[in-house]
Parts: sequence; C-alpha cells; structure tokens
Amino acid sequence: MKKILLPVLFFLCLVSCKEKEEPKAKKEIATYSIEQFMDNESVFGGSFSPDNSRLLVTSNRSGIFNMYTIPVSGGEFTPVTESDSASVYAISYFPEDERILFRMDDNGDEVYKIFVKDGDSIRRLTPAENARALFYGWSKDGNSFYYGSNQRDSKYTDVYKMDTETFTPELIYENSEAYDFGRISPDGKFIALSKSINTNDSDLFLYNLDSKDLKKINSTQSGNSPQDFSPNSEYFYYTTDAGAEFSYLMRYDIENGSTEKVMEKDWDIAGMGFSEKGIYQMVFINEDAANTIEVTNTKTGEEVDFPEFENAFITGLDISRDESMAVLNVGGSHTPTNLYSYNMKTGEHTKLTNVLNDEIEQEDLVTAEVIRYESFDGTEIPAIYYKPHNASVENKVPALVWVHGGPGGQSRQNFSSFIQYLVNHGYAVLAVNNRGSSGYGKTFFQMDDQNHGDKDLKDCIEGKNWLAEQPEIDPAKIGIIGGSYGGFMTMAALTFAPEEFDVGVNIYGVTNWMRTLKSIPPWWESFKDALYLEMGDPNTQDSVRLKEISPLFHTENVTKPLLVLQGSQDPSVLQVESDEIVENVRKNGVLVEYVLFEDEGHGFVKKENQIEAYEKTLEFLNKYLKEKPAEVKEIKT
Repeated sequence: MKKILLPVLFFLCLVSCKEKEEPKAKKEIATYSIEQFMDNESVFGGSFSPDNSRLLVTSNRSGIFNMYTIPVSGGEFTPVTESDSASVYAISYFPEDERILFRMDDNGDEVYKIFVKDGDSIRRLTPAENARALFYGWSKDGNSFYYGSNQRDSKYTDVYKMDTETFTPELIYENSEAYDFGRISPDGKFIALSKSINTNDSDLFLYNLDSKDLKKINSTQSGNSPQDFSPNSEYFYYTTDAGAEFSYLMRYDIENGSTEKVMEKDWDIAGMGFSEKGIYQMVFINEDAANTIEVTNTKTGEEVDFPEFENAFITGLDISRDESMAVLNVGGSHTPTNLYSYNMKTGEHTKLTNVLNDEIEQEDLVTAEVIRYESFDGTEIPAIYYKPHNASVENKVPALVWVHGGPGGQSRQNFSSFIQYLVNHGYAVLAVNNRGSSGYGKTFFQMDDQNHGDKDLKDCIEGKNWLAEQPEIDPAKIGIIGGSYGGFMTMAALTFAPEEFDVGVNIYGVTNWMRTLKSIPPWWESFKDALYLEMGDPNTQDSVRLKEISPLFHTENVTKPLLVLQGSQDPSVLQVESDEIVENVRKNGVLVEYVLFEDEGHGFVKKENQIEAYEKTLEFLNKYLKEKPAEVKEIKT
C-alpha cells in the first residue's frame, strides 16, 4: 500500500493556522452475529475444464462443503453435488473430458475415498472400507492418475496408478518402509520419496520404477522437502535448510547426480512447482507468516507481473494445463479469500467470487499486525495482533492469547471468521508463534523439542504480559484459547500456571500425551518415530516426563473457568481426551462447559456446528472474562 505524504507547505499551514478543522467523528463499528460471520463463504480449488470455460471449486455455501462450477468469465455457481451430510471436496476435472474426481470421508474421520462423477453417475474408485486414499496427480498424457492408499496395510501408504477407462488399480510402489510420497516424474520413471528423521529433518530419495533402485539425494542431515521434477524429467527440485536457517531451492541432475542451488530468500521457500508444459515456474515463500508468490517465465526469465489488489494480496494460484489461464487466490487477514480468473497472455482478470457477506462492511474488519516481544530468556517471539477498532486507553478491552496447533504449526496472516468475530465483539487477540513454531528458522523450530508445556508455555505467558502492557488492554481480563496442540497449551496454562490466565478455551486439545501418542492414526506411521523423537516415546522411560506434562494428571491445580469443544469422530485427539479432562476438572469444583459434536472430526467444518461452537465460545467469554464474576460456581452443561 502506498503512503500519501502531505506537501511540506501544506503541513506547515496545518500546524500554524489559528482556525482548526473540527475533528472527524469516529466511525461507528457495527456488531455482527456469528450467523453473519459464518455467511462469509469459503471457496477454494480451481480446476479448469478441458476447454477452460469453467472452474471446478469447493464451497461451503450450502452449509457443508460441496462441488460447484463457475464460468471463468464470471457468473453464477452451478452445483455439482448437493450433499447434506458428509462434505464433498473437488479434486479435478479429467484432463480431456468433463468427468470429475472428488473425495469424501465420513464426517471428519479422515478416511478419504476417491470418487468419479460422470454425468449423473457417481462411482467409488477406492472401495476398501477402512482404507484411506489420497490423490497424487495425473499422468502426463492424462490417461491415468496416481494415488496413495493404505489398503494393503493400514500403516503404509502404497502408490497406485489407475487408468481412466477401466479404473483398474495397479500397485506401482509397495511402501513397506513408511516413506512419505513426494512427486512422480512426468515421464513416469521416478518417484520422489522422503523419510522423516525428526520433525525438522528428512532424507530424500529417488525410486526408479524400472530398475527398482532407491537412491538417496541429500548428503547431510537437514530439513529437506521434495518439490517437483523439471518438465523433461531431467532434474529434480527440492528445498533444504542444509547449512542455513531457512529453506532454499536446489536442483538435482538425475543423470549425473550433481546438485545446484538455484534460489535462496531471507525466509523459507515453502513450495515450488512448474506449470504443465514448463513455461512457468512458481515459487511460494513464507515471509513473516504471509504468503509471497513469484512466478517466472522460464523462456524469458522474466517474472510475471500480476495485478495489484486493493487491500488484498495473491495468496495462491493454479495454472491451467494449456498454460493460458490461471486462477488466483486473493485475500488478507481482514478479508476472506476470493477467486479471480487470469489470462496469462493478456493479463485480463475477472473476479469470480464475492465471499464476504454483503451484510458486513469491510471497514469494520480488522487488519492483523505483526509484532514481536521478548520472552523470559530473551528469545524474540513473533505474533499476529488483532486489535478491536474501538479499543483505546479510554475503552480498555479484554484479550486472548491464541495458540496454534502443531507442535510446529504457525499462526499466519490469513483471514479467520472466528477471530474476526471475537475481535468484532470487543476482544483483542494475540496469535502467538511460540518457540517451536515453523517459519522462523530451524533453530527456533527445534527450541521446544522434549520441552513442551514449559518454555513454549512461558512464551505464551510473556505474550499475556505484552498484552497487559498495551494501553488499550484491560490487564485483569486476559484468557487463553487454542486448538489441537494449542488446546494442550491452554490446558497446560490452566494446570501449570493456574493464576496467569483468567479463562481457558480448549478446542480438541491433547490432555494425556501417553494415550495420544500411542493411539495416533495408523497412517501416521511414516512420521511416528520423528514425533516420538520430539515429544518422547510413550513406550519408554519418556513416559515419566510425558505424564508430568499431561494436564489430565494435574487437574487439581485448575482454578479458572474452562470451555472444552470436541468432535467425536476425531482420529488424532480422541474424544476421551476431552471427556476425562472435563470430568476431572469438575471433580475439582471448577466451572466447566463442554460442547461435543457427534458429526465432526479434528476441525469443525459444518456451518451449523461452527456457529454453535463459536457462539458458545463468545457467550462463555462474555460471562466469565468480559464480565468476570467475583466468584464462579461449578456448572455442568
């Protein structure tokens, strides 16, 4: 955004004139209901039809996710599916015809199945009942696609190829060593694989489908991630942090085994890929918790000059198979993401969606600010700050420390209807990226290894202290909220630092680390050892420390009101985690409210459930934080 500077003479006149202008009245900020905020539409994807006339997208406009098509010239959505129970997620049009691939699970259990829709006919292509399937990509000729499935063994995801005529699956790689899939070369000869060493470092391999040889690519232990093959299949591209704090881009010559650094930035290069024919190279950079995208014409070496959008940024893109069109994702922390079609030759672009509810004024939403504060040991902690428009010295507001999932996640400068809802109702939110968060270098990322619920919790407490020092914050009314690992951090705060926060909101958070680490889904096998290395192995002496940091065994310390939200289909954090923490805290005579959704998993995706969850959260915060009664008696809901 450009700054407009007043001319010097005009400035001097302003400060010297006797007659001063009347100060403008502050804009009245409207207060919106959760129903209005959840009427912000979530639309994503963007597979072009073979003739580039339409986009296939996924939207929750019906209340749950379904598939729709949109003309690339703009126009109305046409429903492709109308599910009223389980969500439907679009994968892709077929490269040469109007058939469509999509996936579904069973109300959040993450056991995905792949389906084909051909006209009015729908067929399930991965029939094994308890096996999950993941789409990996189309073959270069478009006559088959690759996918992963754990139907042979629930712990191992093998690689299959399925032709588009008979839909007969062919096992092309039996993954008996629990590698993670990366990419398949355009010529179909190589599979890029990775093997986790710890939660930062991985080894990279190329598997030759003809010779069955497996060749290791990296020579040092480092954080390596497969990215893409060159269109001619001569080179393999990957990112690594070898000898550096942040990931940079490398190119590996498949024939002679040589490597070359091709790009390095001041932040992590989070992703890279080529368009179908290789004319465009796309690079995605995680720049201080915001997406930066660079697209280069490989023939001319020139960067594509995408249009600028008022108060919004391009956060993602996909390019059509013929490379003539692109779909741009445009949004920001204060505005939900819209889709635009973009002509790669002419630069013409068309807005396809308007996802912000018409009843909400854009100016009433808050733009996030990146701040940094010093933690207890001098470590600099980055965070994303959302300050209500009406917050001031004269009108101090309550605040929340927001803790992301993980371990190893990151709060980003993205739009969140939930956060904006809380801010609109007078709560400041500080989304803390405590030590152990990704995006700030590998040293920072590894600072919480086998130290969870201790120094990372102290970072969150220092975030509370930073909030308390802000003139617009009421220091006596600061709570903590988080989901998944952030839910664990919420419970850790209430059990290990019970006087620091005034309330806690635990959203499907881990409370018993021994049970959670032993009951992780079988398809996590490739990551299990790395997770155990970071968190501790529950089957060894590490269980002593894991019990020490598990909030479930320290509920006698909890003194502040608690809200717990959980999905019963959650395969990652089982319902019993929330059931038991609720029961034990209530035994301690502390107020606990519990909201359980029978048809949700690890994350709430149905609008009616989101509305209930977020409205219950606000009601809880209003009653026990904003109004903060002198004494809270136990209630059970």
